[in-house]
Amino acid sequence: MPFPPARLMLKPAQLRLIQQIAETGQLQLAAERIGMTQPAASRMLAEIENQIGAQLFLRQPKGMEPTEIGRTVLRRARVILREMSSMASDVQALREGFGGALRVGAVTGPAVSYLVSAIREIKQGAPEADITVDVMPSRELLLHLAAEEMDFVLARILPEFDSRDFNILPMRDEKVAFLVRASHPLSRSPSVTLTELAGQEWIMQQRGAPIREAALAAFADVGLSEPRNIVNSPSLLLTIAYLAQGDAVAPMSEEVAELLIRPPVGAGFAVLQVPHEIRVSPYYLLDLKRRPLSPLAMRLREKLVALSQSPVRDAFG
Repeated sequence: MPFPPARLMLKPAQLRLIQQIAETGQLQLAAERIGMTQPAASRMLAEIENQIGAQLFLRQPKGMEPTEIGRTVLRRARVILREMSSMASDVQALREGFGGALRVGAVTGPAVSYLVSAIREIKQGAPEADITVDVMPSRELLLHLAAEEMDFVLARILPEFDSRDFNILPMRDEKVAFLVRASHPLSRSPSVTLTELAGQEWIMQQRGAPIREAALAAFADVGLSEPRNIVNSPSLLLTIAYLAQGDAVAPMSEEVAELLIRPPVGAGFAVLQVPHEIRVSPYYLLDLKRRPLSPLAMRLREKLVALSQSPVRDAFG
């Protein structure tokens, strides 16, 4: 009947002693490297060999050399010590906000203007940080946040959610821009009135989306009915494709429009010049009161706050 394998419970200090004896070939030098006296190191080595039940080193004229069993123990000891060192580094990185996993969300404007820049700064110092970003409407963001599926979001507060559940930091409002392809008949006009735009073809977000509602409210404010020729889509990618192939107009956040018309993207689009600014209600940086932010989340949050206090154009730098 085979004997069950022995259970070895070697301590990190014992593993380090074995490693240092193998590296130096001298018990005294090994003891000095780990801050022990030679007698204490000798006793520890004897305890290790007694626990293993075999001699680990042979005393040779040129120094101590590992036995076959000693080489096996050494190979495992080095792996364990390497893993312990790696674990300590990982824990330190987590404590300082340079590691770990993070999931955040944002409505489109701040995702483009602040979040990209903030994440790039974080990743420069923490390339292994696992950061996931979702861009979606405020309602979906708040649902994910309330379910503790996101660390924080940049979104608007909606009446069906209890604001007392959140830590709330005001950020900015969004300016609406009307995007068209660069060859659109109105793209070179110094000023385009809403009366001229009312009869145009449009592609807009779904009803209830803040940017769409702000654009339609602008028509109502000057006594115009809302445009009748509208394609509805929440997809920014489809909107861009639709604009590129015709003379439709799309309302979107100024940050997204600027990204599409400025280098390095320069995607062949233009922003129509309208006489009055159209703005959307402010968005906020929100996280759950009941769920403390991780160090990594705190670092990203601080970067976002700093960027929000600088001009929007700087966020594209």
